[in-house]
Amino acid sequence: MEQLFIHWNVSPTIFDLGLLQIRYYGLLWALALIASYILFNKFFKEEGWSQELLDKLTMYVVIGTILGARLGHCLFYEPAYYLEHPIEIIMIWQGGLASHGAAIGIVTSLFLFHYKEKQVPLWWLFDRIAMAVAISGCLIRLGNLMNSEIYGIETNLPWGFIFEHNGEKLPKHPTQIYESLAYLLLFVVLLFIYKKKGKQIPGGLLFGIFVTVLFTSRFLIEFIKNPQTEFEVGMTLNMGQLLSIPFILGGIVIIGWTLFKTTKQ
Repeated sequence: MEQLFIHWNVSPTIFDLGLLQIRYYGLLWALALIASYILFNKFFKEEGWSQELLDKLTMYVVIGTILGARLGHCLFYEPAYYLEHPIEIIMIWQGGLASHGAAIGIVTSLFLFHYKEKQVPLWWLFDRIAMAVAISGCLIRLGNLMNSEIYGIETNLPWGFIFEHNGEKLPKHPTQIYESLAYLLLFVVLLFIYKKKGKQIPGGLLFGIFVTVLFTSRFLIEFIKNPQTEFEVGMTLNMGQLLSIPFILGGIVIIGWTLFKTTKQ
């Protein structure tokens, strides 16, 4: 049966010119940001907002995403180490970005943007950022695959990956692909609802669906994922799952609130 397994030994580096090194993970992060910008450019043009506002929003979201993802990793997964070595928090090139931290950073950046640019409705922003983040998450998880990181436990399924670059000898669940496909499907569903219903969609509904589905899929996939840090070993629910629960509950509340608000109108 071993011949059915996928032997994964891809170098995470596309090319290395000494001072300049291009890695798949960085490239896919860049593609995620570009895809988000293209989507929002389309939304802004279709709904009559200016290019200047889009450029401002892009600055807020990019900064919020990167800061949130980095601080999330440092504070949620390795707080003791980074509190002892605070200067390394800024060394993003060494790796370590957390999706839950990115989510918090994006939400914070949207609130700050809305505070400065009150003419753009807050729920309008949240609903459309949901689609951008879904497709971005799909690309970033492929970056994790190219890095041979955050994969799952041992499996006998024929699509199991033997991550030879990490010295693995046994097939593991390619949880990066599971998450990537889940986020891609979520993006397609959200975009379909947006195209079908347009401005008839209650404000906040797309965002509520996005948060609930994304973090529920993350919560479930974590059951077959290897622990990311030593302190997670032996935990009934790992850190990723514990951090997902508030987002899931928040998403359900938002969906319920938007539907209740609609029935009252």
